[in-house]
Amino acid sequence: MVIQSLEYFTSLVQQDDSIPLFEAALAIAQDVEPQLDLSATQAEVDILAARLQRRLAADASSVQKLRLLNHFFYRELGFAGNVNDYYDPDNSYLHRVIRTRRGIPISLAVLYMELAQQIGLNVKGISFPGHFLMKLSVQSGDIVLDPFNGASLSREELEERLEPYFEQQSYPGAIPLSYYLHAAHPREILVRMLRNLKSLFLEHMRWQRLLGVQQRLLILLPDEIAERRDRGLAYANLECPQAALEDFEAYLAERPHAPDADMLREKLPELRQASKRLN
Repeated sequence: MVIQSLEYFTSLVQQDDSIPLFEAALAIAQDVEPQLDLSATQAEVDILAARLQRRLAADASSVQKLRLLNHFFYRELGFAGNVNDYYDPDNSYLHRVIRTRRGIPISLAVLYMELAQQIGLNVKGISFPGHFLMKLSVQSGDIVLDPFNGASLSREELEERLEPYFEQQSYPGAIPLSYYLHAAHPREILVRMLRNLKSLFLEHMRWQRLLGVQQRLLILLPDEIAERRDRGLAYANLECPQAALEDFEAYLAERPHAPDADMLREKLPELRQASKRLN
């Protein structure tokens, strides 16, 4: 079933110009619930969108649709950021976010954007540093929203949120704000969702969960050799020495002088011996 779910995920993300974001994000949950009925969850969301659509006037403007969606999503349905248990992995699995009405910014945004799309609103995700955001482009400019609560953010508020990152070399303050507000591609959004889970599973050494995340990251980023190294780490801790060996050797072949190269080389003899014993 795991192989089937990975094959399905692969089929969803093959073409950059046609990735169904909500469906692919929902499919990540098959790592924790292999029997999850994705079509049933999609149907739940479709029903919510139909409820919302019935309330819209035929000539409703984009701003009117946005206001109604905000009220429906945050007030009526009660979706909100999970401030009490922000680092719970369940906040990243969409079927559980739908059930609990709690999530983190990126998972709430993916669900919000799916509802928006179904009522004719082209809300886009923004891979903003530290806190995923959304935007709707209207005639007067971009409306930038916080998925945690639907609040519209001013330019001053956005710049204030960036200040901690300006101190880092990778976020120089000379770059204009607009650079940080570009629409995120679905592949980029999926990668960010998975890397959120990756950091949690690494911290708590949940190697089987980490392996599932790494498999999906490599489907999305097949040329990202550091992700293959991290899959090797998961394999090594799950006592799959041959698979770990192959991943570490591939990493070392491409990055022989990486800062962690010597540490990984030291692991190779042990992995080779363990692989021989199992064979």
